Parts: sequence; C-alpha cells; structure tokens
Amino acid sequence: MDYYLQESEKVISKFDSSHQGLSAATAAKRLETNGKNKLNESKKTSLIVRFLNQLADPMIIVLLAAAILSGITSAYSNESFADVFIILFVVILNSVLGVIQESKAEEAIEALKQMTAATSKVLRDGQIVLVKSEDLVVGDIIVLEAGDAVPADARIIECASMKVEEAALTGESVPVVKTADVLDGDGEISLGDRKNMVYMGSVVVYGRGTAVICATGMDTEMGKIANALSQAKDEATPLQIKLAGLSKILTWLVLGICVVIFGVGILKAGSLNTGVLLDTFVLAVSLAVAAIPEGLAAVVTIVLSIGVTRMSKRNAVIRKLTAVETLGCAQIICSDKTGTLTQNKMTVVDYVGCDKQLLAKAMALCSDAELNEENNTIGEPTECALVAYALSCGLHKNNLKNQYPRVGEAPFDSMRKMMSTVHSNGNNFIQFTKGAPDEVLQRCSHVLTEDGLQELTPERRDKILSDNKAMADKALRVLAAAYKEYDSKPEDCSPQVLEKDMVFIGLTGMIDPIRPEVKAAVDQCKDAGIRVIMITGDHIDTAVAIATELGIINDSSQAIMGNQLNSMSDEQLYDSIKNYSVYARVQPEHKVRIVEAWKKLGMVTAMTGDGVNDAPSIKSADIGIGMGITGTDVTKNVADMILADDNFATIVSAVDEGRRIYANIRKSIQFLLSSNLSEVLCVFFATMLGFTILHPVHMLWINLITDSLPALALGMESGEKDSMKQPPRSSKAGIFSGGVGFDIGYQGLFVAILTVAAYFIGHFIESGRWEITNSHDGITMAFLTMSMAEIFQSFNMRSQRGSIFTLKKQNMILWGAAVLALVLTTAVIYVPFLKTAFKFTAISFTEYTIAMALAVAIIPLVEIVKLLQRMLAKRKQRG
Repeated sequence: MDYYLQESEKVISKFDSSHQGLSAATAAKRLETNGKNKLNESKKTSLIVRFLNQLADPMIIVLLAAAILSGITSAYSNESFADVFIILFVVILNSVLGVIQESKAEEAIEALKQMTAATSKVLRDGQIVLVKSEDLVVGDIIVLEAGDAVPADARIIECASMKVEEAALTGESVPVVKTADVLDGDGEISLGDRKNMVYMGSVVVYGRGTAVICATGMDTEMGKIANALSQAKDEATPLQIKLAGLSKILTWLVLGICVVIFGVGILKAGSLNTGVLLDTFVLAVSLAVAAIPEGLAAVVTIVLSIGVTRMSKRNAVIRKLTAVETLGCAQIICSDKTGTLTQNKMTVVDYVGCDKQLLAKAMALCSDAELNEENNTIGEPTECALVAYALSCGLHKNNLKNQYPRVGEAPFDSMRKMMSTVHSNGNNFIQFTKGAPDEVLQRCSHVLTEDGLQELTPERRDKILSDNKAMADKALRVLAAAYKEYDSKPEDCSPQVLEKDMVFIGLTGMIDPIRPEVKAAVDQCKDAGIRVIMITGDHIDTAVAIATELGIINDSSQAIMGNQLNSMSDEQLYDSIKNYSVYARVQPEHKVRIVEAWKKLGMVTAMTGDGVNDAPSIKSADIGIGMGITGTDVTKNVADMILADDNFATIVSAVDEGRRIYANIRKSIQFLLSSNLSEVLCVFFATMLGFTILHPVHMLWINLITDSLPALALGMESGEKDSMKQPPRSSKAGIFSGGVGFDIGYQGLFVAILTVAAYFIGHFIESGRWEITNSHDGITMAFLTMSMAEIFQSFNMRSQRGSIFTLKKQNMILWGAAVLALVLTTAVIYVPFLKTAFKFTAISFTEYTIAMALAVAIIPLVEIVKLLQRMLAKRKQRG
C-alpha cells in the first residue's frame, strides 16, 4: 500500500489505532489473527538427503548399474567381487566429496531473522512498554531512537533529526534523513525515496521518532525478499547439464553394445540354452565395463575440489563445486555498486576554499563522529568522512576537541538542513556551521578569500553556487562550512540566533569512492568478452558518474531507473535489456527481473552483492557472488561463491581459474573417453574373432588406476596464456564440440590398433604361430601396451592442437602420475600374488620392451594428426 502518499493521521485511522497506541487486548487479538511478526522458517536439508542427492547424479547411476551387473556376473562365474567393491568405493568417495563441499545448510531466512530487532519500545494503552518484536502487530505505535533496529515496516508519525541506515535494503551508503510529511507523487516511489517510511532490517543512526506499523512478518519488504529467496529455484550448471548429457550418451552406448554382443553371441553359438545365455551376458557386461569411464565422476569432483582450494588462496571461497566451472562461461556480471565496485565509505575527494585547514577544522568540530584509539572513525558515515578528512590534513579530532571544547550547539534538523556548534577558543568563542550549501549561504554575510574577509556580493555568491553545481554534477555530496566569532559565550544557542551573519569558509565534496583495483578488473572483463552491469539502489546521477569513470557506460542514455522498470512488462524489458548497463534506484524484485531477462537471452549471468536486497537476485543468477567482509549472512548463505576480500577484481581471477578448470576437465574427459573407446574396440574385435584380449578386471584396473591418475594430473594443467583474451564459451557448446569428438575417435582407434598388435605379437612369441586363439602372453602384452599407451596419450592431451614438444612448462604432476602408473602396472604383471589375481604371466624382457615401444608409438601418431589439423586450420584462415 502507498502509505507514504497518505497523511499519518489517515494511516493511524486506517489501522484503528491512535497516538496512545493499541490496547493490550486489541494487540493480542490481532496477534492471534495475523500471526507473529517474524519470517517463515527455512527448510533445512538433512545430511542423508544431501548424500542421496549426490547419488542421484546420472553418472553415478550409470556406475551403480555397472556395479550391479558386475556383481551378477561375478556370482555366476564364481570370481572375486573386487570390481564391485572398487566401483562402490568410487561412488561413495565422489558423493562424500560433494557433500563436504556443499555441507553448509541454507540459512538465508534464519540470517534475515537475526537482522530484525529482538525487542522494541511500543505504546500500549498510552504507556511505553518493551515487548518482543515478534509480538508486534499492525497499528502498533513504535518509539525509535538512535541505535534501534526497525522491527517492522512503518509510517513515520513524528521525528526529530532522524536518520536511518538502509544500505542493506536499498544499497545506498548514506543514511536517509526521515520526515513525517506526506511525499509528493502520484504513483510508485522507489524504496530508497520513501522518506516518511521505515523498514524492517534498517537501523536508526541519529535522532528519534515514532511510527505506526503498517506491515509485519512476511508482508514487510524484508518478508518479500525472504519469499523471493524461497521461490528461487536452484538450476543445473552448464557442466552438470553437459555431464548429464554425457551420461545419457554412455547409457545408450552401453545398452547398445550389450544388445549387439548378446545378439552376436547367440548367433555364433547356434543354440539357445542357459549356459550360452549366461556366457553371452558375461561378455556383454565386460564390454559395458569397458565403455563406462568409472573414474570420470571422481576425477571431475576431485579436479573441482582442487580448483576450490586454489581459488580460496586467491580469496574466492566456493560454496558449490560446480560454480567453479560456471564462472568460466560467465557472459554477464551484474554487480551491486555500494561496497562492491565502491568502498562503502564516504570520502572527501574535493574542496573549494582558500583555507583548507580551517575548512577541515570546521567540518570536524561541527560533527558528532569520533576517532577511536586506532584512528578509525565512529559515527554517521558523512560525518566520519569529514573527521577522516581533517585527520588527513593533520588535524586529529581528539586534539581539536581539547583545544576547542564544545560549549553549545544547535542540532541538525531536516528543515534547516544544517547544524551549528559553539566552541571555546582561549578567551574568545567561535561557532562552526555545516550543512546544505544553498541554505548555509543564505545565512552568510561575508566570505573568507585569499585577500581576507570580504563582503558576500551577488557575484561571489554566484561563484560559490557555480562551484557547488560543478561538484554536484560529478555526483559528489556537497556540504558547506561557515564560522562566526564571539567575545563571550552566546547565551542563546537557538538556530535563529546563531545561524545569521556568518562568514562562508568553503565547500567539501565527498563520494563513496571506487575501489582502486576495480577499473582494471572491468577492463579485463571487457577483454574477456564479459559485460559488466551496475545495479544499485543509489541515485542515478551517482550511479552514472561511477559507471562512466569505470568504463561501464559511455553516457547517461545507457542508464535507467527502477520506476521506469515498473512500467515495463517482462517482454519489454527482454527486448530492451541490451540497451542498459546501469540500473539506479532499483528494488529487490527489479534485480531478479534483470537477471532473469539476461538469462532468457541465453546469457550465463553472475550477480554480485552484499546487502539483503541482493540476496534474491544472487540466488536467481547462474552464479551468485557474495561479499565476505561487508556481506550479510543472508547474501553469503545463498551465494555460490564468496569474495573473502570483497574485491571485485577477485572475480576476474576466479573467472580465469574457472576457464582453466573447464578446459582441463574437458581434457580429462577426452582422455578418459578415448581410453574407454580403445577398450571397447579391442574387446569387440576380439569377441567377433572368438578370443579374449582383456578380462573385465583388467579394464577396471585401467579405468580406475592407470587412467584416473593422469586424468587428475591433466586437471592440474596450467591455463592457456590468452584464456582471458577469448570470449566466453557458449553454455550450449557440448563436450564434443570443437573437434573433440573426432579426436576421441581417432585416438581411441590408434590405441586399439596398437593393443591388438601387442596381443598378436605376444601370442606369436609364446606359441610361434600366427593364429586366433587365447594367449596368456598376448593378454599380458595387450594389457601393458594399452595401459602405457594411455599414459603416453595423456601427454598428448596437454594441448588439443599444439605439439607437446613446443610446450615450455612441464606438468610435473603428470610426470609423477606416469611414473606411478608404470610402477603399478609393472607390479601387477610381475608381483606373484597380483599376477595370479589378474591372471597374467610374467612376460620376458623382449616382450616387455616391444609392448612399451608400441605404447610410445601413440605420441608420434597423434603428433602427425595434430600437424595435419594445424595445416588445415591455417588453410581455412587464409580462405
């Protein structure tokens, strides 16, 4: 309801209340009817449910199916259940890692509740009483003083110099001066401009007042935010979508292989009986095991986890694993202004006046802000900026207070728009006044100039007003200072007596300054093809000035206000969203609409922020980024990533890391799938010809041990030098795009050919004949060749198109993985109890050397193909 457009008396009457407040009986009845003044409880996900959610991942389901099939075949063939236990171990490890990273429960609504007042002063039956804030009802008259948290949304009845900090709700860093007057306007007025209203979650920082409660609980502006949080749905990240798609492909591939092998086996047997059916089924399952990259889920999870650790060292704390990868394809970053792009600390950046020291002294003494022992300012933000300015001029507030003790004052009020203080100055007294330039100027008769005290002529007055406008046009908050000297202490310190015939000293211009590192970060975003959008509750002039300085916009036509968004339908916003990069005076629901419009355009959208007002949009975005220092608990609990240093530039580092991680995961996937393809081709070929080249346990060992170690090492690969000079990849681009599908195919085929060659050479060395029969030496040599060929193939994966011999930096982790894999593979062949368990034979040195030579051959073979691919790419570029 537009209570801000109505007289306070009318609002009181509407709620059947009075200036004496409600009766206790009426309040109790309303409390019973309308419920408590608190936000709805959030539903918490139990540990077991989060664990089960991890198991619901499509890739994990495929692994569980493989474990069941392997268990059935092991039972039939009286073999060890080792492969079943290994698969289940991988599944549990993957799920536990996921739960650990995402173990922090959603506590957004709980954090919102903590921001509201625990108790409040309220008029009941004409008496001021202290009641629990949750027991407040509409119509209650609340009493507010400096330091009080506002317990509900209310219309101000009367106030005296009351200022309210609303940054958490509106994003505006400067406290709002409140009034009890009706606001001018026929329609919707933005939240930050409703100066005769106070809202739950805000804090009174100065003055006092009374107000009639208009909304409680979930009906408050804070309640609307809480509701928006509960309505926002968690969506699958681009990586989750791609891996789910890959799981479906693998599932159908496995089913297809099983059906083909089963059919071929029945046809070859020539008869249909239980033995034939079970033997064929075992063959089909062995191919299924070969086709499924059992280590993939764990490799992806571990690579993401390591990425999370790396990011935390760069002050980016990741709450959800998949958020790491999503950052890499971010195309839009919607950033809150206050505290994110700026420092959330008002600072004097300009001044006009001939005596800087006197100006700073006047501003510091005529304020109630103080300096603590660490020289940090305490008080209202604007006054803190003035005291800090004086300190930068060598004037410590505590020293000034000792030298010029305050002996009288005329406090600030919103009608005069100024305040005055009187100080002892030895045997004399001096008055300092600060306030709105036009108001202070009206009460001055002289001005301090380079030539001393001069009469304030119309020309000098116009010059001061011109200087004021120049500062205001730069979105600076401008205050004026004046002084007046006395031989004795004024007996009357009323504004009417003090604030006349003053001497004008000068002007100070202050602003919430840009973080020093943000400009470079915005430029890097541009280079990386990422568009930065500023969304703020602050005034449009301030927003435009900051955005122009940062290079986010070129002119004010690219900025729009929240009340203009109100008149736009979602379709109209969708059609015009690309025209604007600055949104000012916005409300929480506007932020969500902006994020949703960009997402509807197919853009991967990130949203940064620190205030409660940012929480719904942070949750709605593809990736929500909260602030670790200034951010509220609400924002942190819905964010995917938290900036520990509140540094916008940290996002750029996180995006770079996200791109590196995705590229490496893609390398790992390509490596694992090409390896699995080689296994499928080998087993399929051997099955068609009627001999055994590898047993299921051999392929499981290769998939989980030989392949997983280098796959993890590939996840540690350094990023490409120009990764942040490239546009973001499309979230719709598949795992197999960019020639990856072809690479998997030919590389898997090469390894399969080399493996089959090793089998037949081993068979010939063992038997002296070239024939198609089972061979222990052949199986052992095939296993060694395939295992080591895939190790050498992992080096090929370091660059999709570039030669590995041109890479200057070595991946020492990959070298370590290769050595470890070689040791483990050799041990399986030669250690007696392992050799027996895996049904190997101890091959001769000659056989070992030949198998290794065939394995190494994968490197020159792939290098030749890469060379041809580079030549074709250059030819296309010339064309």
